[in-house]
Amino acid sequence: MAFQPPYSPSLFRKRDNASGASVVALDNKIEQAMDLVKNHLMYAVREEVEILKEQIRELVEKNSQLERENTLLKTLASPEQLEKFQSRLSPEEPAPKTPEAPEAPGGSAV
Repeated sequence: MAFQPPYSPSLFRKRDNASGASVVALDNKIEQAMDLVKNHLMYAVREEVEILKEQIRELVEKNSQLERENTLLKTLASPEQLEKFQSRLSPEEPAPKTPEAPEAPGGSAV
């Protein structure tokens, strides 16, 4: 006697079709969610890029200001002051720690 399954093969075909439709619907929802995440990340990255560009602009401006100030101070300083300053920056010889000279009346220590 041949084996006869206790079910109808057409029953599984209907389930396969329904299952296939739900898989497609699930794939569509996953794709929509991924698009939403991608859009959110792109927005966040663009926003961060704008913030960083502004910070770069501010730093470039501050750097230019400090370079102008440095040039002005160099032109106003005496050769002795510049030499003393350069010796403190020299990595070969660390400058000895000496107390600062008090400010002269009516003058300033530069």
